[in-house]
Amino acid sequence: MADTDSVVALLAGASGFVGARLLDALLDAPEIARVLAVTRRPLGCEHPRLANRIVQFEQLERQLAGLKCQVAFCCLGARLGERHGAQEDPVRRVDVGYTLAFARAAKAAGAARFVVISAAGADVGAKSGYLRAKGELEQMLAGVGFAALDILQPAIVLGWPREMAPADLVRRAVMPLVNPFLVGARAVHRGIPLGTAAAAMLGTLRSGRRGPTRYTYAGICALAQLRPRKPAALVPATP
Repeated sequence: MADTDSVVALLAGASGFVGARLLDALLDAPEIARVLAVTRRPLGCEHPRLANRIVQFEQLERQLAGLKCQVAFCCLGARLGERHGAQEDPVRRVDVGYTLAFARAAKAAGAARFVVISAAGADVGAKSGYLRAKGELEQMLAGVGFAALDILQPAIVLGWPREMAPADLVRRAVMPLVNPFLVGARAVHRGIPLGTAAAAMLGTLRSGRRGPTRYTYAGICALAQLRPRKPAALVPATP
């Protein structure tokens, strides 16, 4: 099957800030035959190409056993208010633990491509616990064995999540004014509109790129502009 022939997409985090917008994009995409959305609670929406699978994320791999897909998108992440301060447990549990479990389940389901939201500055040596956890996650995902691993690293996704810490509210309000001044090497710190982030995740499928690829601001914006095409077949990696 070609990478953008009609495919079944597995999506985790469809009820979240980025995931909900990505779900809309996937359901509108002509190359997506079906979306299997994995959530804790029912999404409360219906679509002829949508199947909503309710799971307990602590048992994710067992509960997704037997599913089949060609591509998997992961928008899992701890709530914004839980990411700050000394408490790393929510990030470790959700951003790392659940995401890695979802990746293994996706690989078992036949996914050749895995697409995930990380963060600008993610690095195993970062001073920030959040960025360090994201860096470690990226390393672990590389070992799962996908033919294509697409890692989006936005500094911040602009928009208004349901839950925000006061600092996030200020940052999101100011960031569009700051963006034009972040040029050159600092452009990676620009805020990215929600619609652009979601379109970029879909764009990874349309790019046809193999191997692990990381995208910061410029790359994310470029991916968001891609339209459906039919590249050569994407062959799953050898286990």
